Amino acid sequence: MIRDIAHFRNLSKAAKLHEISQSAASQALQELERGLGTPLFDRSTRPLSITPAGKLYLEYCRDVLRRHEEFEASLERLTKETSGTARLAAIYSVGLSEMAEIEERFSARFPQGQLQVQYLRPERVWEAVAEDQADLGLMSYAESSREVVALPWREEEMVVAVGPEHALAHRRSVRAGALAGESFIGFDDDLPIQSQIERYLRDHKVLVEMALHFDNLEMIKEAVAHGAGISIMPRRVMREDLEQGRMVALRLDPPELYRPVRIVHRRRKVFNEATTGLLSLLQEERASAA
Repeated sequence: MIRDIAHFRNLSKAAKLHEISQSAASQALQELERGLGTPLFDRSTRPLSITPAGKLYLEYCRDVLRRHEEFEASLERLTKETSGTARLAAIYSVGLSEMAEIEERFSARFPQGQLQVQYLRPERVWEAVAEDQADLGLMSYAESSREVVALPWREEEMVVAVGPEHALAHRRSVRAGALAGESFIGFDDDLPIQSQIERYLRDHKVLVEMALHFDNLEMIKEAVAHGAGISIMPRRVMREDLEQGRMVALRLDPPELYRPVRIVHRRRKVFNEATTGLLSLLQEERASAA
């Protein structure tokens, strides 16, 4: 709590973050200061200012937390209970085939390691990483915060997806205006990718008929393949469908839409060997694609 009081320079905000009353936070701080024999914050100023002793104690707390995380990671390696396991949370639209390739490469490089993958909605990927239920996450449109780091991974080109019998299927590219009036298969409204698509259509003054919407890419692809409408999605996730002739990908002219996919992990997270290897593998893939 000391760290948060120093950050907000406000006792009530720190108390709210820790879900305790301001009086309880104040009493805890006073007891700590009595035990140390020196004030940690100057209460005569507004906002609060940290004293030299408070700065020293804050650095001590940070060091204790860092060493505790290092101890837990070392203990993991010693007991070998989870040292060989990397826990990865990924959004559904990374694609099953894409993830299968990652798992195959991981197994080939780290035959003694284990990779546990769970597919979640974007907000749940973030929560899983922040709450240490997953070591790494793959999600789109993520930005770094105080607790979680977002590393660049992919900038995926978005294309128009149509069925092989659609009137536009003979084209290689389309301008935004060609989509006007089309039946459209979208993502659920609360997903960032849908917000980006809607903003693109709005900027180009294009109105479509929203026919269906789903929270995962596989359902959208099935609907497009069966002629229920068109959609906009990352080209990468269509690879197998294009090879099988189930769908056709049309480049947007000009190509203005890209989906940013990020690797996320907790700040100051001490990785075991399997997670370090997985992170390295993912970053190598990014470098080779650049």
